[in-house]
Amino acid sequence: MSTFLFDSIIFGPVQSRRLGISLGINLLPTDYKFCNFDCIYCECGYTFPDKFKSHPFHSRIEVQQKLEDILLKMQYDNKLPNYITFGGNGEPTLHPEFPQIIADAVALRNRIAPEAKIAVLSNATQAHKPQIRQALLTADDCIMKLDAGTDLMLKLINGERSGITVRKIVEALSNFGGKAIVQTMFLKGYHNDIYVDNTTEPEILAWLTAVREISPRKVMIYSIDRTTPSPNLEKISAEKLHIIADRVRSIGIEVQVSV
Repeated sequence: MSTFLFDSIIFGPVQSRRLGISLGINLLPTDYKFCNFDCIYCECGYTFPDKFKSHPFHSRIEVQQKLEDILLKMQYDNKLPNYITFGGNGEPTLHPEFPQIIADAVALRNRIAPEAKIAVLSNATQAHKPQIRQALLTADDCIMKLDAGTDLMLKLINGERSGITVRKIVEALSNFGGKAIVQTMFLKGYHNDIYVDNTTEPEILAWLTAVREISPRKVMIYSIDRTTPSPNLEKISAEKLHIIADRVRSIGIEVQVSV
């Protein structure tokens, strides 16, 4: 199936299933994906590390100037966004100036669009680093990926290159003081002739155990809604997503289902 890359630093605003009217910030290259995950469902396609260049990132000042320009225009048009969202072509926290850039975004939001919230969509692989955690906690919504409760399923869905484990993610997000939001993609289907399904009972039990330990502010669950690089993946039904959501609520955690 076809995938796409964001071709600019600032993109949108777009209508998000989870965040409403969202203005996106892409800190990463516009001509290839820069990520330490290789998720089989990623709308930006597969990760090819051989494409990574020595200086792939947009500069802090460039990001700041472009965000200010578009926020001022949206203010003039009386169409300010609900969210300013860090996402884009890979993992935003890999940018070496991520803490400074998010501080700039918070300052611009406070000055131009005080009712907008700032969100970060992250794979949580850098969340164990104190400076990254502190920067993430300045956002209104730290939306951290946890697509599996077992290491095997994590590798099948998110790729094997990162060396990350479920335990590392759980330990990192447990240090967010209950402010993290866990985001999980549920799916099933064949990838490279291996059947992948993170909605089986053993996988759900392991995932719920991890969620309980993290004790997040909220859990967001969803399934495939856009094109994926792996062509044989299937969307999980709304009915099944709501059944999973009820199990999250049963352990006392708020959950949002996007279908």
